Amino acid sequence: MGTLTKRDLVVHISNETHLPQAQVHQVVQLTLDSITDALARSENVELRNFGVLEVRLTKPRVGRNPNKPESSFTIPARATVKFKPGKIMRERVLKLSAAMKKAGGKVNVAVKEVAKAAPKAAAKAKAPKKP
Repeated sequence: MGTLTKRDLVVHISNETHLPQAQVHQVVQLTLDSITDALARSENVELRNFGVLEVRLTKPRVGRNPNKPESSFTIPARATVKFKPGKIMRERVLKLSAAMKKAGGKVNVAVKEVAKAAPKAAAKAKAPKKP
């Protein structure tokens, strides 16, 4: 199971659009900066078909040191970012979880299985409906 980095994203977009990587990197960085700035202003960020990022305030709670369970301290309330996936992402991840169950928890096998089904589903979604 791999990790998608910002660099991977820039290279992929550059290859798809045939734009220079430096230009793509600047656009990706400006996008991420804009999202961060909006969240810092306590604004929700809604990206259709991807998801919603929203700032939430956690409640204060009691924490304990596992090495000294008799001592406790208060963890103060703080602002955190919550992500709610959009419909398309949620559906695709659900397909992955079903494939992982079928593959016995093996992620790489499940990803390949879902990847095979994705082009068929996309073509089906783009096909015009018959009257």
